[in-house]
Amino acid sequence: MDKKINKYRADFPILEQKVNGEPLVYLDNAATTQKPKQVVQALVDYYYHDNANVHRGVHTLAQRATTAYEATRKKVQKLINAPSEREVVYTKGTTEALNWIVKGYAEKNLAPGDEIVLSYQEHHSNIVPWQEICAKTGAKLVYLELNKRGQVDLADAQKKITAKTKFVSLAQVSNVLGALAPIKELAKLAHAKGALMIVDGAQSVPHIPVDVQELGIDFLAFSGHKLLGPTGTGILWGRLELLEAMDPLDLGGEMIEFVGLKHATFKEVPWKFEGGTQNIAGVIALGKAIDQLQEIGLAEIEAYETELMRYVLPKLQAVPGFELYGSPDPNDHKGIISFNLAGLHPHDTATALDMEGVAIRAGHHCAQPLMKYLGIAASARASFYFYNTKAEADKLVEALKKTREFFK
Repeated sequence: MDKKINKYRADFPILEQKVNGEPLVYLDNAATTQKPKQVVQALVDYYYHDNANVHRGVHTLAQRATTAYEATRKKVQKLINAPSEREVVYTKGTTEALNWIVKGYAEKNLAPGDEIVLSYQEHHSNIVPWQEICAKTGAKLVYLELNKRGQVDLADAQKKITAKTKFVSLAQVSNVLGALAPIKELAKLAHAKGALMIVDGAQSVPHIPVDVQELGIDFLAFSGHKLLGPTGTGILWGRLELLEAMDPLDLGGEMIEFVGLKHATFKEVPWKFEGGTQNIAGVIALGKAIDQLQEIGLAEIEAYETELMRYVLPKLQAVPGFELYGSPDPNDHKGIISFNLAGLHPHDTATALDMEGVAIRAGHHCAQPLMKYLGIAASARASFYFYNTKAEADKLVEALKKTREFFK
């Protein structure tokens, strides 16, 4: 894999720059990944050569744009092993996809006393929409505990997923702890009680093989910008019969079949959800991002990131004052390590690391309930991707040692 890293890293010119006089070490991949030249070139090529609206014209540019736009749908289908490309809906990202599921499907299927099962590790995007719908419908939120490894506790889930449960909605990988949830087992528990399984795949789809049929889930949401694609792109996948029963939220042009003075009919899935002019260039470029992930292989990416975790985590744990959140086992971290240095605010840690050219995240990571659950206000977070190297991992360790000594 190291040879592959050298080959693919060259596709990311942004990584060759210096920050504060130091070579950039970009370890904020859980927030957004860098974009390879092929993705950026796809954006340029569309605007220079094929700029036209999709599905609306018979002229050559419109046909070329539509063909490229729809080709990405097939690539997504293959990436997640969806039964049909019609089950792939374009969105702005994970947040929009989850909101559409909650407001377009869940809301009309909830009644007072019904329960939605989440966990303490959820991103705000998988909490706030449910809070709003519970306030409207009288449904109730139930939170699953985490085990000592930072994973969703299956034993607790067996108790809390009941006949009252209508939806179980969980992140497959925590954006704070990097922990992998046992989604397949949880989906079986949900279905046994007549509930649907919704998965936030923002931190999983870019890093590990995700097969919606093998997992046995009902909905999946993920973002393009976290898997090498442009910002403003994302995917909502759902079983076809569920999407057909789901209401579109963006009403207007492009998603209609017929409009009269008093009523309108909508196109079939997935186009009924894609009202207005979409991020056409972004979707086409997302297809190029998926091409690169498929060329490398998600299993290869997962294996390499695990190797990086095994390499760097013991070194980090040896840094004086290093406080790790989640499992001490490197195998339990899917490219994400959250921590603090004792006595330091995480923002001070991140600022000091930035002076060394090391880019990490500091804050609550849009997971305030998890911060409270962990008994902290915020943390620092280093998140890796396949283009990161062991030398960069060493730079993180050395920068933390320098930071510790400086503030000491």
